[in-house]
Parts: sequence; C-alpha cells; structure tokens
Amino acid sequence: MSEYALALAPLARRRRVRERSDEELLDAIAAGEDDALGALYDRFGRVAYGVALRVLRDRALAEDAVQEAFLAVWRSAQSYRRERAKPATWILTLVHRRAVDLVRREDRGRSAPLEQAWEPETSSVPEEADLRDRRSSVQAALRQLPADQQQALELAYYGGYTQSELAERLDIPLGTIKSRMFAGLTRLRELVPEQ
Repeated sequence: MSEYALALAPLARRRRVRERSDEELLDAIAAGEDDALGALYDRFGRVAYGVALRVLRDRALAEDAVQEAFLAVWRSAQSYRRERAKPATWILTLVHRRAVDLVRREDRGRSAPLEQAWEPETSSVPEEADLRDRRSSVQAALRQLPADQQQALELAYYGGYTQSELAERLDIPLGTIKSRMFAGLTRLRELVPEQ
C-alpha cells in the first residue's frame, strides 16, 4: 500500500463511519469503536446541548450534562433496545436526565443552611472578625423576621434565585414575593446597624 493510501485510510474510515445509520453507530459503540461515538456526537451534539441548555440555563453546566450523557452512551450502548426507542430519543433522554440531575445537585447546594454557606477569603484578621460579626448580626436579624420574609430573602440572597424564580418555585404570585422582600429588607435595615 502506498504512503498516500495509508494517509487517506483514516479519512476513508471516518467517512464510512459517518455513513452508518444511528443504530449501526450504537452497535459499533457497543463494540468499542470510538470513531462511532465521535460520529454520533457530530450528529446529536448540537441538539443535545440545546436540550441541556434549555433545562439548565447555564452554558458550562449544559456542556457538562452533554459530556456526561455521551459518556453514558459510551458505557451503556449495549443496553440500547431498538424496539423501545429511536437512537435520537434514547440519547436525548440521557441528556435530559443528566441535565435534571445537575439542576437537582445545584438546588441542593443552593438550599444549604446559612451556617454552611461559602465564606469569602479576607486579607486580614480584623477584616475577618468584622465580617464574621456582620454575618452574625444579619443572621440574627433574619431570624427575627416573619418566616415568609426570611424564606424569600434567604433563597434570593443565599440561594441566588431571582424574584420570578422564587414565585415559580414557591407557587406564590410575583407581587407577593416582591412585597415580602421589600418588607423584610426594610425591617433588616432597622435591625442591623450601619457600619
């Protein structure tokens, strides 16, 4: 075989892989052909990313979900059953499940108690002590608020939710969320002295 033919062999192989049906690609993946996974990703990667992005609304997390889903395709291609779903449906279901898992993982992180919340690094001991005192004052003041105001403020400021997300999550009208947050912040200003 000539050098030219040897150089073109991988290209011809990739072309043959890309010409396979989705089912054939999944069979090839189950047999351990990594070129087949690349071809399947080329076909479904964009759509998969769109599904993940719609669920997660975060580009980096959507990329993670797609990567994890295609890793699951690689690991479980032998479990694919043609009679149950088309390859596109099976793959996009894996992507959707990974995206939902990431949403749940993020929600668990957002709902961690305040005492476990992330604390920024400070540059000096006096600043660290001042920050700790301020945090204690705010947490003590939050505990004095009515439960509905406390919940709205904690989820917004410590959980990172917008007012619209809170209304949807708590199944409460947006105007009610706004009123609770306004009243809670007004009361916090009274309870926490300015420094």
